[in-house]
Amino acid sequence: MNTFKGHLDKFINISEEEYTSVLSFFQVLEISKKENLTLSGEICRSLYFVQKGCLRKFFINEKGVEQTTEFAIENWWITDTFAYERQAKSSFTIQSVERSTVLVIDLQSQEKLLKKHPVMERYFRMIYQRAYAAAERRIRYLYEMSREELYIHFSTQYPWFIQRIPQYLIASFLGFTPEYLSEIRAKLRS
Repeated sequence: MNTFKGHLDKFINISEEEYTSVLSFFQVLEISKKENLTLSGEICRSLYFVQKGCLRKFFINEKGVEQTTEFAIENWWITDTFAYERQAKSSFTIQSVERSTVLVIDLQSQEKLLKKHPVMERYFRMIYQRAYAAAERRIRYLYEMSREELYIHFSTQYPWFIQRIPQYLIASFLGFTPEYLSEIRAKLRS
């Protein structure tokens, strides 16, 4: 559990006693590789914090192909934010890429947490601001960069993803076919 405490300490000051109370609002979930946490078409009830492992969020496009929109590794959050905030049907599936340990909180518990520990409002605001800024940058990169530049940028900014995540999922995230990503990688090696 110290992973979460260390993460919180980067954003807010929280005592050990407060931390124990904050943690009591979460459930710990052990997830197998390729296990689904949230399914497209079902109510999105949970917000997930990755303590160990990797999750991904994806949808099935009009061609029936999985399109990965987000990854979450250690110390990252993931959910279908729109559906979670509205307790509506999700447009995404959230699935583990590898065996993972996550903290899970539902909206009602999160509201109780925020009421009891107002400092967590600041924490979540800071997390959402960072996530929003990252999404803005990603959109800009998709418009401005060639496919090859996009892969180079991704692989230099996030080398741990390249080593950890299967190539077909990286291709899905970047909007490529796995074959096209193989061509780019071969070209860069030569």
